[in-house]
Amino acid sequence: MTWVEPNLRFIYSMLAADSKVIPPPIAEASRTPPAPSWKHIIDPVEPFLEAVSHRLVQQVKAFDPEIVPYAEYALKGQGKHLRPALVALTAQALNRPNDAHITVAVIIEMVHLATLVHDDIMDEAEIRRGRLTMAANWGNDLAVLFGDCLFARALTLAASFPTPEVCRSVAMATNTVCSGEILQTRHKGDFKFTREQYFKVLEMKTAELFALSCDLAALLSGAGGEQRIALRQFGLAFGTAYQVFDDCVDLFGSEAAAGKSLGTDLAKGKLTLPVLLAWERADAVDRERLEALVQAWQPGCMAAAAKLLAKYSVLGASLQMIHQYLAKARLAIQFLPPSTGRAGLLALADYLDQESSMLRTASEDGL
Repeated sequence: MTWVEPNLRFIYSMLAADSKVIPPPIAEASRTPPAPSWKHIIDPVEPFLEAVSHRLVQQVKAFDPEIVPYAEYALKGQGKHLRPALVALTAQALNRPNDAHITVAVIIEMVHLATLVHDDIMDEAEIRRGRLTMAANWGNDLAVLFGDCLFARALTLAASFPTPEVCRSVAMATNTVCSGEILQTRHKGDFKFTREQYFKVLEMKTAELFALSCDLAALLSGAGGEQRIALRQFGLAFGTAYQVFDDCVDLFGSEAAAGKSLGTDLAKGKLTLPVLLAWERADAVDRERLEALVQAWQPGCMAAAAKLLAKYSVLGASLQMIHQYLAKARLAIQFLPPSTGRAGLLALADYLDQESSMLRTASEDGL
């Protein structure tokens, strides 16, 4: 596999969301810029990720022959495998990754793919990872059913472990993810939706799979309870920062760079952190204007919404929350002994920190 130095397009496609309340600022440990490149972080676990990709493609054979074309489309159009990377780096932080870690990474990635299929249906998104979504290709009915098939296949694989803890954890995490999506859907267009509720949803719908990646990797490495808790906390904090970043990309990024449909959150009435911050800071007139835009959304509303977001300088405040959650993630694993895996986890936090700053620069250049 040939690797190239990541640019903004690569970053957005790769980044393409542990507390129920917003944490107070946490002093970050001093780090020497610049942050490591994606290639530098992934090089030590590249063989692991290649094995995950190969194993995912093999899952196509588990589906009925008439369903194989849909399975191939979903399982071969893979992203950058951030969750499997968390499995591999966590395993390296405690021990060497083995075949069981590869299977767990495949399971978690299939659950993630299933959520993307369903998300694209709800958001009416046409583009995902630079190509048509399953729903855009074959319609909502087929896409939602195939998403269900992916969930079922993931649980079947989880049940193959000799311990029921893996299957139980995957099932509970899947339930948490779906519950988070339900909560977000219930509060569409609801400006009584608080920041506390927003972060709760993020923890459930996105950060939970990051936490599961770290936790199951620790379990299969024979980690003790304290280590598992710490690594799960890392996953929750990192995953929350990741989703805040993704929410910012949806408003301040570009589809060409992101490789997916953007602006879908506001179009569907989903109130993300930048919008909540704008509403909190706005005067009465602008609050009414923002609410009216969201509740009667039309294709041309994005320009007006963007002006309101820029007026109240919400991008910088949103990025500050990313930095705080990443600091919390670093703090969670600082007691682990030095290792390639621990260094890789910390480097991931640094990397997302850096890309958040690049989003600010890209947004300012576009104004």
